[in-house]
Amino acid sequence: MLLELELFFLLVFANGAPVLASKWLKHRFDQPIDGGGLWRDGRRVLGASKTWRGLVAGCLTTGLLSALAGSGWWFGILFGLMALLGDMLSSFIKRRRGLTSSARATGLDQIPEAFLPMLLAVWWLPLQLLPALAVAVLFVIANITLSPLLFRLGIRKKPH
Repeated sequence: MLLELELFFLLVFANGAPVLASKWLKHRFDQPIDGGGLWRDGRRVLGASKTWRGLVAGCLTTGLLSALAGSGWWFGILFGLMALLGDMLSSFIKRRRGLTSSARATGLDQIPEAFLPMLLAVWWLPLQLLPALAVAVLFVIANITLSPLLFRLGIRKKPH
């Protein structure tokens, strides 16, 4: 149960660190990962909100927390990377569907960023698939329900 709790918090920090880095650093280091490039459909590949600053912040934060918790620095960095790649996959799909950057897409916004790193955890750690799925589902539910609160507290820019 302790491992599952650690992984839940790693998911929270992997996805929360980019938001906090944006708030603290304002527009410094906010270069978009897609470089402003367009896909074949004429829309941005990912959008302006997917930045190198966020990717680095998420990976370094999860790396540090994972090392402190005993799962290792490299596991944490890769876990954060998988979470943020899941987030980028969501953004890519949303752009293809014509949704703007940071537009709400319940489920699509949470599922890839939760399930991809949990697959890494099953492969890397002594963790079975069912508890890993439970952690991912718990994260999805928590993200959907707590995002409006984080918006009201001024931590998130949008309530979703």
